Amino acid sequence: MDYRSNRSIITQFAFTGFLLGLIFPIAAMVIELLSKDMSFTFRNLALAHGENLLLWIINIFPFFISAIGYHLGTRFAAKTRELETAAEEEIKKTGKILSFTEKLSFGDIDAQYEFDTKNQEGDEIGQSLISLRDYLKKSKEEEKIRKKEDHQRSWVNEGFARFGDIVRQNSDNLQDLSYSIISNLTDYLDAKQGGVFLLNDDNPEDKHFELAACYAYNRKKFLEKRIEWKEGLIGACALEQETIYLTDIPEQHVTITSGLGETKPTALLIIPLKVNEEIYGVIELASLNKFEKYQIEFVEKLAETIASVVSGIKVTLHTARLLEESQEKEKKLRTQEDEMRKNLEELNIAKEEAARQGEMLANFSNAVNNTLVRAEYDKSGKLLYANNRFLVKLGYSSIKEVESNHISDFINKKDTGLFSKIWDEVSKGGKHFEGDIKHVTKQGDEIWLISAFTCVRKPDESIEKILFLGFDITDQKLKNLDCHAQMDAITISNLKANLNTKGFFIDANQKLLNTLELKLKDLKDKTILSLLEENRRNDLKNAWKNVLKGKPYECLLQFINPSGEKKWLQGTLTAVKNMYGEVAKIIYLAIDITGKIPAKFENQDQGKIFKKKVKS
Repeated sequence: MDYRSNRSIITQFAFTGFLLGLIFPIAAMVIELLSKDMSFTFRNLALAHGENLLLWIINIFPFFISAIGYHLGTRFAAKTRELETAAEEEIKKTGKILSFTEKLSFGDIDAQYEFDTKNQEGDEIGQSLISLRDYLKKSKEEEKIRKKEDHQRSWVNEGFARFGDIVRQNSDNLQDLSYSIISNLTDYLDAKQGGVFLLNDDNPEDKHFELAACYAYNRKKFLEKRIEWKEGLIGACALEQETIYLTDIPEQHVTITSGLGETKPTALLIIPLKVNEEIYGVIELASLNKFEKYQIEFVEKLAETIASVVSGIKVTLHTARLLEESQEKEKKLRTQEDEMRKNLEELNIAKEEAARQGEMLANFSNAVNNTLVRAEYDKSGKLLYANNRFLVKLGYSSIKEVESNHISDFINKKDTGLFSKIWDEVSKGGKHFEGDIKHVTKQGDEIWLISAFTCVRKPDESIEKILFLGFDITDQKLKNLDCHAQMDAITISNLKANLNTKGFFIDANQKLLNTLELKLKDLKDKTILSLLEENRRNDLKNAWKNVLKGKPYECLLQFINPSGEKKWLQGTLTAVKNMYGEVAKIIYLAIDITGKIPAKFENQDQGKIFKKKVKS
């Protein structure tokens, strides 16, 4: 073989070694960029080399393996020259080498190379091939490990991305977040059951965990579970703030201390949800398979993210609750301010009204004192106050003369018994009294007062004093009494009847009823005309209008009693007017003159009767 052939072989070995060595830095850079979720750019490659010095070492591999190739090529060329000189001796050896290399090329890194027993130490190619086999074997194992690590990293990265979306989609509802997390986490870890226990610390004196979500065998579980603080594995995990991973679980242990009920898992993983050393809950997972270390680390990191979200939701809910309470308080405050403003306005109005009423009361009091007799007594009847009109009417010159006098001193002694009953009822809080009461002056004269006694009460409804108001009606009373006396005398000596403006009887005295042989009920719904002789009615009808105008009418009326007997009554019809000048009733006063009637009236009546008969 000439020099060019040897150079070509060496170059091929060196180039092949370089190409083989180039795999390592490429793979390393790809893995580095993928692990950091970086795109393949020169800038990112430069950053990766700056952060990982191992890449610089791996970058030397192409040159190192190229050097090995170069070395092997050199030796191979030397051996080739030797083989050319001893071709027959090396055919068998070459066959073994070719066979061995073919196996290696097909991936049989466990292939065995048989050395020449006579010259084993001199078989450098065999030694090199064995070294290459061992190297390839080691590389394959390392590649397997790398693939496993890549798979784990990919699994973790994919998990973080998946649960990141879940957290973002349910970042405003603890129940939905808890169920979405535990259902997806149970499936992602190929676990059988899972639960999320959130810490309820609203009441510091009742701190406990509540099962927010439970998922088992691809089904959502609806359970209500409460676990006290420091109770069982959940409480221990929260108290220690450390992950609890059990693979040797007694059958009764789960049902006693675990939060998953009666399940019998092979592996139990309990991880705290904590942020800044503060516990927000616990995640519990049970599986029939053991959890890998990277899976546990993944759940631990995920738990931190979940705890942060739970913390944020709690802060949001607390803030919303505080905001709602603040708005409610503000609303109440506004309402109170409105009510206060309204009350102030009403108070001002009340003050103005009170001032106006005070002024009116003062004016009223002055008016009362100027027009009415006024006095105040205690419950025993002792005089407390008397106005000037009281003193004048009762003949006293000053209040000192009557101060502390008893009310009985001012009442006529003849009326003491009757008045005592009135006073007793009023002084005990009974109804107020209104009526005419005869008083006695200092000089012994009698005066009549329209009197009113009223209780003045304290806020507790007890009697403070008794107010007396009176009006002097002595002249009017005397006139009325005289008038009544005269009316009684007239009523006794005359026939009397009260008629309304249409002539119907209102009442009649007994003397009239006896004369006409009637009873009072017989006059109901009857007019005076209905009791007269028919031929005597027209005269009264014609005069009635003048009576209603206030002109008295003197008349001789012929009545017929129920037995048919005629009665002649000489009387007067007089109109009685009310305070408005209107006719209220007609008074008929008469005397019976039946036995004294002149004969001419009888003859006139008989003549009228005869004329009617002639005409008929």
